[in-house]
Amino acid sequence: MPDAYLLLVILLFALAAADLVVGVSNDAVNFLNSAIGSRVARRRIIMIVASLGIFIGAASSGGMMEVARKGIFVPGQFYFDEIMVIFIAVMLTDIILLDLFNTFGMPTSTTVSIVFELLGAAVAVALVKIAEAGSGAPGLEAFINSDNARTIIEGIFMSVPISFAFGLVIMWISRLIFTFTKDPGRMQFLIIWAAAALTMMSYFLLVKGLNNASIPGIDVIVTWLREQPLLIVFGSLLAFWFVVTQFISLALKANFLRFTVLFGTFSLAMAFAGNDLVNFIGVPIAGFQAFVLWKDSGADPSAFPMTALEEKVPSANFILLLAGAIMVITLWISKKSRTVTKTEVTLGRQRKGHERFTPGPVSKGIIWISISLFKTVSLVIPPGGKSWINTRFSQEDGKSGQISEEDRPAFDLIRATVNLAVASVVISIATLNKLPLSTTYVSFMVAMGASLADRAWGQESAPARVAGVVTVIGGWFMTAIIAFTVSGTFAFLVSKLGLWFVIVLALLAALFIHRTFALHAKRESPDK
Repeated sequence: MPDAYLLLVILLFALAAADLVVGVSNDAVNFLNSAIGSRVARRRIIMIVASLGIFIGAASSGGMMEVARKGIFVPGQFYFDEIMVIFIAVMLTDIILLDLFNTFGMPTSTTVSIVFELLGAAVAVALVKIAEAGSGAPGLEAFINSDNARTIIEGIFMSVPISFAFGLVIMWISRLIFTFTKDPGRMQFLIIWAAAALTMMSYFLLVKGLNNASIPGIDVIVTWLREQPLLIVFGSLLAFWFVVTQFISLALKANFLRFTVLFGTFSLAMAFAGNDLVNFIGVPIAGFQAFVLWKDSGADPSAFPMTALEEKVPSANFILLLAGAIMVITLWISKKSRTVTKTEVTLGRQRKGHERFTPGPVSKGIIWISISLFKTVSLVIPPGGKSWINTRFSQEDGKSGQISEEDRPAFDLIRATVNLAVASVVISIATLNKLPLSTTYVSFMVAMGASLADRAWGQESAPARVAGVVTVIGGWFMTAIIAFTVSGTFAFLVSKLGLWFVIVLALLAALFIHRTFALHAKRESPDK
């Protein structure tokens, strides 16, 4: 029997490696979207910057995997053999689910998937225990951390409208100030604006990206920053970045907005790697820790409660380094990550082109309501004000004809900076208030809000763009439903049929992924 569970642990880590691949392929859109969409630099440079952020974030992660061990269920209510069933069901489901979304180029949340997978598997195993125990069994609430799970879920889905609203308002104001043309008279103001964006992103890097880092002394710095008045912290950072942007602009004669976007890309990549790593390796590490505790105890696997999993145990450094290496390699070679990134960039691009999504009744209804609201608001704006606003959103700069439609960026550096800075602000605020959210949902909705405010959704493209956003958001709800249902089903089947059924599920998962790779190649083929 110990050999069987050792094989399960090995399988968990093999699944973790595969999960890192499919997870990064989906998460890459969050930190690559702005840089690639604005073509801030050659793709190789963007990838190097993102790779550095990913590797440093993963390698310096504290590796505290509370969500996988006790965030959703109460480990003390389950025995070792039951915990292993839960973990195997979660990992198999996660690979299948994320790979499915990657195949169709749909960004989703790895946090939502892991939370609902843990919830589904834990509920299924708990129901089996309750049914077998009879009338003397405790209720389902004794097995699940209901309050914690509810807080996580509410925080995740509340981030959707808030992020969209922030992105829309900040982008609209930014475009009114700077428009699309380079006005030398506003250059100094643009430098201050870029310094403010860098301030937000660097603060985000400190409070979010380095929050759980295992770098010696970093916890002291983060604690000190949190204890200081925000005005002093932001004032100091703003002064520093103002000097830096001035130096880049005046001394180096370089484009400081390019530096701003690349810095934001690095910050987001580092934060995503450090904080989302739990979604990929948290469950296998928890499984290994459970195996070590059980093996040392010498107890029967069906009679050894996993209360010890409630304690904090950091993961080994070599595991973090290996995970970071896998994530970086995936970023460079994964074709599916490019497909997911392309979806978000296409939905937010400023120029016209082929629209992937087909308008439906829901998207048309949203557009009708939006137009009605816009006409109502327009009634209170004088004609002169409308004309001035329209000039601020005009792109007629006399240069568009010099660049082919295919070679033009999807959007400019102003919007790219807004995407990165606003996402950093929203995530930082949530982190400071200990509110869980999906960084994927925040990044996507900020980008879509900014696109709407920037008038990227024209009369012809709006129906298809709105349809795309509705489809992606619908996919998020499907993520939760599929994760809960499939993980729960897998856990139930293994619980009832025995551990041998894990082999069947693993083979089915491998066959599924093989078929999705063939489907993705066919969908992306120019001759399809």
